[in-house]
Amino acid sequence: MLGFSSYAVSLVELQGLWLLSNTESGLVASAFFIGYMSFVSMWNALTDRHDPRRIYILGSILTAIGSLGFGLFASGFASGFLWHFLTGAGLAATYMPGLRILSDQFEPGPRQSRFVSFYTAFFGVGAAASLLLSGWAVGALGWRWSFGLAGLGPIGALALIWIVTQPRRPPEEAIENMALSSTGPHWAWRWAMTVFPLPAWRVAWQSPSVRGYTVGYGVHCLELFGSRAWTVAFLVFAFGVGSGASPWSAAAVAAFVNLISTPASILGNEAALRMGRRRWILWVMASGSLIGVVMALLAQSPWWFVVVMFSLYSCLLMADSAALTAGFVGSAPTAVKGAAMGLYSLVGFGLAAVGPTIFGLALDLFGGGQAPSAWAMAFLAIGAGCLGYVFAERRLFRGEGQPVH
Repeated sequence: MLGFSSYAVSLVELQGLWLLSNTESGLVASAFFIGYMSFVSMWNALTDRHDPRRIYILGSILTAIGSLGFGLFASGFASGFLWHFLTGAGLAATYMPGLRILSDQFEPGPRQSRFVSFYTAFFGVGAAASLLLSGWAVGALGWRWSFGLAGLGPIGALALIWIVTQPRRPPEEAIENMALSSTGPHWAWRWAMTVFPLPAWRVAWQSPSVRGYTVGYGVHCLELFGSRAWTVAFLVFAFGVGSGASPWSAAAVAAFVNLISTPASILGNEAALRMGRRRWILWVMASGSLIGVVMALLAQSPWWFVVVMFSLYSCLLMADSAALTAGFVGSAPTAVKGAAMGLYSLVGFGLAAVGPTIFGLALDLFGGGQAPSAWAMAFLAIGAGCLGYVFAERRLFRGEGQPVH
C-alpha cells in the first residue's frame, strides 16, 4: 500500500502543474478506486477455484507497475488517470484476496473476527506509511520519486506472501458448477460469469447480514476514501487560514493521524462485540459524518485544534471499518465466499471511486474551497450516505435470522 497516498500528497502540486480543476483533481484520485472496482469482482471470484496466493502475486506486480508508471510517465490528466487506474486494479487483487488467505484459516467466530479486525486496521498503517514516504520524497526528491519509491512496496509484499504462506486447495463445495465454470454457449459467457458471477451474488444477497453489511461498507468507503483523497489539501487550507503556523507539514500531520487512528478499527470491533455490532456501527457513522462538517466549519481555529478535530474525525471513520468487514466475513455463505467478497469490495470501492470526485465537485460548486463553508459542504456531501444508512439499516437487515434459501 505504499503508493496508496502518493497522489493525495502530491495533489496540490500536480493541480497547479497540470492546471486541473478541483473536479479533475478528484477524478484522478477516483481513478484508483475505479480501477479497483473494475477488477475486484473478478479477482475475488477466482479465489473460489484457485489458490488466492496466485491472485495476490499478480496484483502485487500490477500495483508496482502502476506506481512506477505514474512516477515515470504521468504528464497530465489523462496519463495520471490511466496509471492511477492500474494501481487500483492491482490493489484489488491483494486486499480482499489477502483477507481470504487469512480468514480461511479460522472458523467463523470471535477469534476470526479479531484477526480480520487486525488485518483491516493495517490498511490504516499502510496509508500512514504511504503518507510518510510520499511526504518525505516529495520534499526531498520531487513528486516523481514519491511514486517511484512507492512501487517497491508491492514487490516486498509479493516476496513476503510467497515465502510465509502456504498454497490452499479450493473447497469442494466451491460454486464451480454455478457461475465460475458456467456451461454457457460461448467462452465470452463464461468470462462474463467470472467477472460478474451473478448466480453466486444472488445466493449471497439472500442473506440479510450480507446485504446490510455490504451497503454499510459502501457508504463507509465513500466517506473514508473521499476524505482521504483531500486530507492533505484540507489541512493545507486550514493551516493557511488558521491562527498560528503549524510546526509540522500537512502530509506529516495526515500520516500521524492515520497511524494513531489505526487502533480505532481494532477497538471498534471489540466494542461491537460487546455493545452489539449493528448498534455500534450506527452510532459511529452518524457521529463521524457530523464531526467532519463541524471540523471544516472551524478550520480557522488554531492549528492544534484543527489537528485534534481531525484526529477525532479520523478515528470515527475507522471505528466501524473492522466491525463491518468482520460482520460480513462471518455471515458470508462458505460456498460463495469469494464471490461474495468480490461483491462486497465492488460495492465498497465502487462508491469509494466517486467519493473524491463528489468532494471536489462540491468544492467547485460552493466557491472553490476558499472558505470553510465550502469545505463543510464537501464533507457533508461525502458523509450523506452514512447519515442515510442510519435510517435505512433496519430495512436492510429485515429477515435476519431466518433461513436463507
